[in-house]
Amino acid sequence: MAQALRPNTGGGLFATDGKPHPLQDTLLAVTLVLGLLSFLTAIIEEDLHVLSSWAGLVGILTGAYGQWISETTRERFGLILGLGASGVGFFLGMAHGGLIG
Repeated sequence: MAQALRPNTGGGLFATDGKPHPLQDTLLAVTLVLGLLSFLTAIIEEDLHVLSSWAGLVGILTGAYGQWISETTRERFGLILGLGASGVGFFLGMAHGGLIG
């Protein structure tokens, strides 16, 4: 039980191996922000289909690269959430008018 009381002093918020992962954390944040932007603009207003489809496409690409280089399960979990939101926003944006207005 002593290991349960030991604090986690090293690494970042999503690094469970004790090492910092600045590139992976940046890709995670960008994917989550783009996914949220894409999803919300696709749901709230159909006239913002250009923004939602482009944000979704870039979010899918950054999330895929982040999945490829991720090293911990926590990073992958956040990337999957961002990828899902980006995908839904991208496809709704495409259904409402596509990448070009």
